[in-house]
Amino acid sequence: MPPDVPDFVYALFAIDVVILLITLAGTLWSLAFPDRRIWPPPHRYSWQHVLSWTCFFAVCGLNTALLFLDWNSWMFGSDLRFVIGIPVTLLGGFLAAWGVAALGMMNSSGLKGGFVASGPYRFTRNPQYLGDIIFFVGVSIIANSLLLWITHALLILVFVVAPLIEERWLEDQYGQAYREYRRAIPRFWSLRRGRRTANAKRRGRKDMNRKDGRSSIGETFGGPDRDAEESPRCPVRPPTV
Repeated sequence: MPPDVPDFVYALFAIDVVILLITLAGTLWSLAFPDRRIWPPPHRYSWQHVLSWTCFFAVCGLNTALLFLDWNSWMFGSDLRFVIGIPVTLLGGFLAAWGVAALGMMNSSGLKGGFVASGPYRFTRNPQYLGDIIFFVGVSIIANSLLLWITHALLILVFVVAPLIEERWLEDQYGQAYREYRRAIPRFWSLRRGRRTANAKRRGRKDMNRKDGRSSIGETFGGPDRDAEESPRCPVRPPTV
């Protein structure tokens, strides 16, 4: 690491890592012991809710401090990092913000606010997590800080594990509607599903011109139209943070 980085920056980094490890430990605990989980919290004023969001905002604040204090201190100092990082950051920020707008603040904070399956949740079950992952990768590229890469990697690990916990909770809360939704929509993203959907749309447009009115959309999926069979019946969205 560069010798000119002040010691207090490493102290902030150490505090950041400790909080992230506590957050990751709580996430893994919730996965292993769902009956005594920390996330999702039982209600707004529970210690689990306060602890989860205190840790998250503390990490965001410390990461922001590292962004400025350890700016461009690593090995990728070329201006090309802006060309790559800015579009990635904007894409991630847009996807995460779209997810929050569609899901609502109550669901997004880990509380039950109704099952939703529209907007970006038509393509991924976790647009906020996916958007956050893309966003933090973009910021890390721009900042060119090894310290920030490490803290963001730990935070991304939390974002990868958290949906595994939430899926159990969502199934308990919304039952068959969520099970159908989970079968139809990928956890993060599926290139295979994207290609199948695009092929189905193209074939669907061709079918509209057929005089006999038959459809080949089912043939695209190797059988009946699975999207129609598996899409959730409930017009609301699954809570994700």
